[in-house]
Amino acid sequence: MESHFNSEFPSVEYLRAKAKSRMPAFAYDYLAAGCFSEVNLARNNSDIRQIQLKPWYLRDFAGADQTTELFGETYDAPFGVAPVGLQGLMWPKACEYLAQAAVDHNLPFTLSTVSTASIETIAKITDGRFWFQLYHPAEEELRDKLLERAWDAGCRTLVILADTPTFAYRPKEIRNGLSIPPRMTPRNILQMFLSPTWAWGQLMAGKPEFQTMKPYIPKGLNMKHLGLFMNKTFSGRLTESKIAPIREKWKGNLVVKGIVNPEDAEIAVKHGLDGMIVSNHGGRQLDRGQSTVVPMHRLVPEFGDKLKVMIDGGMYSGADIAACLACGADFAFMGRTPMLGVCALGKHGGHHTFEMLKKQLQQVMEQVGCEKASGLRAHLIPESVPA
Repeated sequence: MESHFNSEFPSVEYLRAKAKSRMPAFAYDYLAAGCFSEVNLARNNSDIRQIQLKPWYLRDFAGADQTTELFGETYDAPFGVAPVGLQGLMWPKACEYLAQAAVDHNLPFTLSTVSTASIETIAKITDGRFWFQLYHPAEEELRDKLLERAWDAGCRTLVILADTPTFAYRPKEIRNGLSIPPRMTPRNILQMFLSPTWAWGQLMAGKPEFQTMKPYIPKGLNMKHLGLFMNKTFSGRLTESKIAPIREKWKGNLVVKGIVNPEDAEIAVKHGLDGMIVSNHGGRQLDRGQSTVVPMHRLVPEFGDKLKVMIDGGMYSGADIAACLACGADFAFMGRTPMLGVCALGKHGGHHTFEMLKKQLQQVMEQVGCEKASGLRAHLIPESVPA
């Protein structure tokens, strides 16, 4: 595979600066911001960066191997792409670019119900090797149609979302007009004119739309009524009564995303789920919640032998991934980091970001003397884990 690593952007900090310079401010805020005062957004990463690893320098070492088995698939690294909504708003064709990069790097890609590429488009790019995240619809008929489309497209891992029972209060999005219903302000229009590469890409790609949902959206809705339609379509929270029929219908791997406490994990086990992703929606829903890494010390010992325990949120480097794996995660998922790569570097930004993360993780594993990604647990310094 051709390398697309760009040595001018060897860390996410460089990617972030480049992305911010190329994007309209409202698009960057949608990608980077959290809810309320962004306390939990900051805590996610700061807690991960408190984790310390113990190196073994004088032992025999055969080399580091990142390949990781998950649900019967062997991936080239222990991380993948988390579901992100409205990717095409942040950068034209971002969803398609990331799906292609994930395939090329043999990493799992997760498509959101509210992304800007359809199930069928991503299935074609990935040859059906993708995950699908379901925002639970209010109507069972729509739920079943989405499940059928995902299965027919080749998807065998379904992610159901638990941590968005309400529409979040995100001040930057409200000010920018990206609330529901969305609005376009003179300030946003000016920002688009000042971001010519983004604007030209949008012109070529076409207006960002909820492509997976497009067949079910009444034609001719203005922005206000589209917002009201989406509000009504995805109202409500995920409950046991909603999980049970999905488990019955879905014959593949079933994962719940947004678990942060043992009580909810017990319900996941009770209904025969195959995995859970410890996540707080990237600090975008509850500003006074725990970071993603803190619950791991309780969830992994209690549930790690019953289902796969994965993690999402707060990881911006290979060292961050290593820290989360050391805390017991079987696998890590990232949303903002790959998106920053695409927003900074366009079509090949995902390729660059995955190469960068692999290089960083490889260095950490070789430095501490860890031969397999799952072996990072043995290098954790327990007292460094935030309480």
